[in-house]
Amino acid sequence: MKSHFALLFLLVAAAPWACVDDLRQTSMSCTLAPDDTDPDSVSRIGCRADYDAVAAPPLVAAIPGTASVKTIVDRLDQDRLHFQNSRRYPIHWNFASTHLSGNGLPIVPSLGQFNQTEYYTPDRRFLLGALNHFEGPDVWAYEIAPYDTADAAMILKAFLAVRANLYVGRRLVFHPTSDNVAREAEKLPSWVPVVTTDELFAGIDYQPLNLGKSMGQLRFFSRDELEAGALYLSFRDIAVIDAVPNDLAVCSGTITGEFQTPLSHINVLAQNRGTPNMGLRGAFDDPALRALEGKWVELTVGAGAWSIREVTREEADAWWEDHRPPAVTVPQYDLSVTDLREIEDVLDYPALPLGEALAKAIPAFGGKASHYGGFPHITAFPIPYPRAVVVPIYWYDLFMKQNGFDTRVAAMLEDPDFRDDPATREAMLQSLRDDMRAAPVDPAFEAALLETMQRVFPERRLKFRSSTNCEDLGGFTGAGLYESFVADPNVPDRPYVDAARKVWSSVWRFRAFEEREYRSISHLEVGMAILINWAYPAEDANGVAITANIFDTQGLEPGYYVNAQLGDVSVVLPDPGVTSDQFVYHYAMPGQPIVFFAHSNLVPAGQTVITRAQTEELGRALAAIHDFYAPVYGPLTPDHWYAMDVEWKFNTYAGETESKLVIKQARPYPGRGQ
Repeated sequence: MKSHFALLFLLVAAAPWACVDDLRQTSMSCTLAPDDTDPDSVSRIGCRADYDAVAAPPLVAAIPGTASVKTIVDRLDQDRLHFQNSRRYPIHWNFASTHLSGNGLPIVPSLGQFNQTEYYTPDRRFLLGALNHFEGPDVWAYEIAPYDTADAAMILKAFLAVRANLYVGRRLVFHPTSDNVAREAEKLPSWVPVVTTDELFAGIDYQPLNLGKSMGQLRFFSRDELEAGALYLSFRDIAVIDAVPNDLAVCSGTITGEFQTPLSHINVLAQNRGTPNMGLRGAFDDPALRALEGKWVELTVGAGAWSIREVTREEADAWWEDHRPPAVTVPQYDLSVTDLREIEDVLDYPALPLGEALAKAIPAFGGKASHYGGFPHITAFPIPYPRAVVVPIYWYDLFMKQNGFDTRVAAMLEDPDFRDDPATREAMLQSLRDDMRAAPVDPAFEAALLETMQRVFPERRLKFRSSTNCEDLGGFTGAGLYESFVADPNVPDRPYVDAARKVWSSVWRFRAFEEREYRSISHLEVGMAILINWAYPAEDANGVAITANIFDTQGLEPGYYVNAQLGDVSVVLPDPGVTSDQFVYHYAMPGQPIVFFAHSNLVPAGQTVITRAQTEELGRALAAIHDFYAPVYGPLTPDHWYAMDVEWKFNTYAGETESKLVIKQARPYPGRGQ
């Protein structure tokens, strides 16, 4: 795509379009009277007050700090331009059906027909767009919807109309909102400045991730200090961190000096906890934040802006008492299931409705394995998943009892030093994990494990994955709390039994303990099953997808939010400086447009991690998974937001040349905060 953003202000100064008559602009004055602050629309925006009178936060807030005004050019009314009041009329049809229907003009049809005609047909009556002001980089941009099929001539006509009637028209640029629109923008005259989404993000300092409000003590931490265990977070802390950590104990809010991906580990944790989370470039050295260091504050993370203010300790204590996170009810684990079970037999579905089948399976097989057990039953699209076996919770419970670990844990929970001192708590938990990894297992379990692995997975490298009864639940994901390990029959120091003991021991990781404590989960009620599936020595690509547009809570621009990365490089725990492809795939819309927000720096510039064909294949799988679990987690009312969190990869099998899709996991997604 051609891009002129870097030279935008030079272009403005040089005014290369001044020779084009219809782009000349004279000085303007306000169109509205000072007391007219809420008109239905204006035909011209002559000053900032005019813009503010009709602007609103965008309904789809992918780029923070944006004000937006919907624009309509009526081609059947001498190309008349309307800047509609976007607070009163949040979508184009609202305004058009009210003010541009009848009275000598053609009748505006129903919303469904209007959308089909005005976004997709070449003989449409209206040219629909938006005039956005991106506050961070101070850019004025004209946009059309990412799925709009307007050709370059239509875009240019609307762009010129907006520019000629805007007091800062000489600064106006065009912002393509999808790959389809970007291809059409290539046909615009060279003097039309074009700004990419990447360039807009580069000029933005604030990144809202999990929205919300919290009170706590503002403290500053370096990522290295946290990851080395040199400092401990409290659940009453609001943490300012210089860079994005890979792991984070419970706290009341987070501000990172680097931007995060919305699917990063730290943001998933914030969503799981319901705590505000944001990125702010330069936060670690920000004078306003440093002035509040060590003080009690209220942090508010909004979709378009953030704020922080000092409060008293008494205010913070009262707030905490009123906003303690609700206790999570953990299903009591089921010890009646003792057999190592292949994944196709985990759910009693369709004999039972899906919700009942999951409720029955989770106490025996844990949340991760039970949701994985749904894949064999999805018929809308054959879900490609690795063959799998589940070790039920029964064997974890027996292991704990046979080695006396259950009574040891009970004693730890009663120890005041363990309770009151995080350093002591971590040391005791580490000692417990070390002992669990060396303890003997029941001979019957070892025999059953070896027999099953040799029968189902002969000579295969395997992944032993955690699956507790308190993760991947509708109100609590537990993402990242526990650990997975690889076992390989061809590597002597990676036996199956060791992998099982390591997974069991991860119940007692420090951060897992802290997370359960924060959500009032009884530690003694947690049981660990193990999901065992093929492990791949190499991956072509991997990623995470959310089966909804996380920026669109209104359902106006449905899509799937996808993070993709080359090989097996993590998208949720990236190394410093590593970026991934981040995009919304409008799977259900004509043309299936893709809106990129960031690109991987591990692939050559101009390329993407996965191809268009692979994206389409992934989309079919996501649609099938979304629809399959909707009866359990999906919309119960029109305003209920629902999505599944899906992990995937593309892998080339030995002896084959085609990279194939593999679905690794699916769980209910907690959403984006308030």
